[in-house]
Amino acid sequence: MTKVRSDLEIAQDASLEPIAAIGAKLGIKQESLIPYGHDKAKLNYEFLESLGDKPDGKLILVTAISPTPAGEGKTTTTVGLGDGLNHIGKKALVCLREPSLGPCFGMKGGAAGGGYAQVVPMTDINLHFTGDFHAIGAAHNLLSALIDNHMYWDNKLNIDQRRLSWKRVVDMNDRALRHITVGLGGPTNGIPREDGFDITVASEVMACFCLATSLNDLQNRIGNIVLGYNRDKEPVLVSELGAQGAMTALLRDAFQPNMVQTLENNPAFMHGGPFANIAHGCNSVMATQTALKLSDYVITEAGFGADLGAEKFFDIKCRKAGLKPDATVLVATTKALKMHGGVAKPDLNAENVDAVIKGCENLGRHIENLKKFGVPVTVAINHFITDTEVEHKVINDFCETHGVKCTVSSHWEFGGKGAAKLAEVVVDLLDTTTSQFAPLYADNMPLWDKVHHIATSIYGADDVVADQKVRDQFKQYEEQGFGHYPICMAKTQYSFSTDPTLMGAPKGHVIPVREVRLSAGAEFIVVVCGAVMTMPGLPRVPAAGAMCVNADKQIEGLF
Repeated sequence: MTKVRSDLEIAQDASLEPIAAIGAKLGIKQESLIPYGHDKAKLNYEFLESLGDKPDGKLILVTAISPTPAGEGKTTTTVGLGDGLNHIGKKALVCLREPSLGPCFGMKGGAAGGGYAQVVPMTDINLHFTGDFHAIGAAHNLLSALIDNHMYWDNKLNIDQRRLSWKRVVDMNDRALRHITVGLGGPTNGIPREDGFDITVASEVMACFCLATSLNDLQNRIGNIVLGYNRDKEPVLVSELGAQGAMTALLRDAFQPNMVQTLENNPAFMHGGPFANIAHGCNSVMATQTALKLSDYVITEAGFGADLGAEKFFDIKCRKAGLKPDATVLVATTKALKMHGGVAKPDLNAENVDAVIKGCENLGRHIENLKKFGVPVTVAINHFITDTEVEHKVINDFCETHGVKCTVSSHWEFGGKGAAKLAEVVVDLLDTTTSQFAPLYADNMPLWDKVHHIATSIYGADDVVADQKVRDQFKQYEEQGFGHYPICMAKTQYSFSTDPTLMGAPKGHVIPVREVRLSAGAEFIVVVCGAVMTMPGLPRVPAAGAMCVNADKQIEGLF
């Protein structure tokens, strides 16, 4: 039997072109690149500002069904579709998020695609890359230090240490840091108080970074962050502390989009990386807007299932940046559908048509949800070698009943050639339909009603519940002038409900709101539901345990 090569082995054997040659394919001159070695670079500000009013290409979103341990391959399909479009002679560019170290060493491993549909250099991308996340973490923690320093000396802003909402961050899964006490050790070490850590990808600095349209906009957004409240219960802004300038200085270089390449030497942008289950789950607006000026087709992804990533892409990113998506590709796998149909992971390789049919309930809800945004939809089946034609047929028949086309794509195995049929279907969809994109709700809808509308129309819930204290917080935000902000739901990615074990397409459940957070710089309201954590923990057997550097100085065990 032929041994299946790992994603890492495939990536390490890749023949990479110099990054200047990749840039040349987009008309980017070498002097417009800031190289990070030979195979990755940032685009400099002079080039970004030169793009001006060039016309935009078509914007294609890749999203997925609710994730399962079987895997769906959303990033893999995004890369494969980009290579597929280039394979059929189109000018296409992929826009992805940067991976976080947290899940890399936790459950997920690498996050740069898979098989023969990857972005490279894979190990660099997954481990530190160009240092963007470190810069974001440093900017965030600089503010934390300045807040404590301000309170230590004279506290002219009268900050109430009991009402500080600004935590610290680290780009690692570390449950022991969720709740900590700082300032211990005597009066020279600050004021003792309760504090905690979030993971860097949940930082509001990350959200500002990914939603800002310019360096000046980024600085203004950071200045508008509410760090806590004074003793009169009035919000205290970062601009009042005067921290936004230094924080932006730390982000100046990171804010320039990163360019890498696919295994087929096609250009790809990777920039920013908020999680979709606890943040808004999209790559930076800067990268997306730049890509639209440089290519006829831009393929981007939104994290986790369409109920989280796609909803936030439409209702937050597109709303805030004025983007108008032209098409959506919804990714599913036969294995994942069988899991949603009740099959255990060890039994997924066996044909099970009944389980596929049952699992299609999850696929169907995502299809109908995506239609609510007015963007044309097509379904891509990310092909596994254990799939059967009968299973593919029942998925195709199911999609036909929902009025969408379904395409089996073999990009994991064959790269762009394997995704050529999917690419042709997407081009035909763009040529024959017109997007009527509109967000799910209006800006002027009350905050609580926005949450209720998302829960009932997207999650299939009957109701939303919260303690009176939480309900009062919504009213307070409206009174403070934040009522027009969109909602960023933080909940488990594994289910439409807040119970990660409730798979398929559950109905009649209730969404419990545990906490609500104001992100005034990012300009959205974070609504924390159920038991989801903004600082994840490592699993019982972390992926880090399988990683090492071998005698040839190559990294092993990464995905």
